[in-house]
Amino acid sequence: MSKNPKATLTAALIVKNESKNLESCLNSLTGWVDDIVILDSGSHDNTQEIAGKFTEHFHLKSDWQGFGEQRQAAQKYVTTDYVFWIDADEVVTEDLKESILAAVAQNKDKTAYSINRKSWVFGRFIEHSGWYPDRVTRLYKINEGNYSNDLVHEKVILAEDVKLKSLKGDLIHYTYDNLQHYLVKSASYAKLSADQKEKRGKKTSLSNASLHAFACFIKMYLIKRGFLDGKQGFLLAVLSAHSTFVKYADLWIRSQPKRPD
Repeated sequence: MSKNPKATLTAALIVKNESKNLESCLNSLTGWVDDIVILDSGSHDNTQEIAGKFTEHFHLKSDWQGFGEQRQAAQKYVTTDYVFWIDADEVVTEDLKESILAAVAQNKDKTAYSINRKSWVFGRFIEHSGWYPDRVTRLYKINEGNYSNDLVHEKVILAEDVKLKSLKGDLIHYTYDNLQHYLVKSASYAKLSADQKEKRGKKTSLSNASLHAFACFIKMYLIKRGFLDGKQGFLLAVLSAHSTFVKYADLWIRSQPKRPD
């Protein structure tokens, strides 16, 4: 194990049309990270203008190949010892900031860190439903990890023998503005998930889609105690079951006969 008090840290983001969220996110990074790297996939709002207030390292990659490859491309611009991944709709709390700084100061080799994400949805923080604690790997040395190349639901792949430790403090996630935002975002993820499964040669049936949807509701609302999240917990369980069904139904539809000429 090596210790280096001069270890440096970059916050990295991939974005598109994030003018509503980006300033709050970047404000929570100001003054304590060494650098901010932003990779845009083709915004047509004032995302770049907002980003320019906080960093000179704003890059464009509009040939979208999925979330995993976009994060891989963004990491290539990171030149510090550590990378901390954050999304534009997330905000770092003071407790989390102190935990991240302490981890970087210790500068342990073969050590990556997971962070607890706490989501605000439809008027309240969700503290059950399988959403909290929601631990995600976000901090690691750039030579000890990178993202998978999945189209969606990408994951950090750590080098051999890298241990994962948990940091204290929450990362606040303002995930959906309203129901329409949820439905649009969910439909996009469902399509990407079906694309990924189709690419891997997977097939399904409507009965399988129904079973997955039912299991999703039971898991979220009963097993993960979503009922303790009140009406929002019930709504999330229903919507998640619907999204799960759509994801598998989309894959099933793709295996059906094409329209005759």
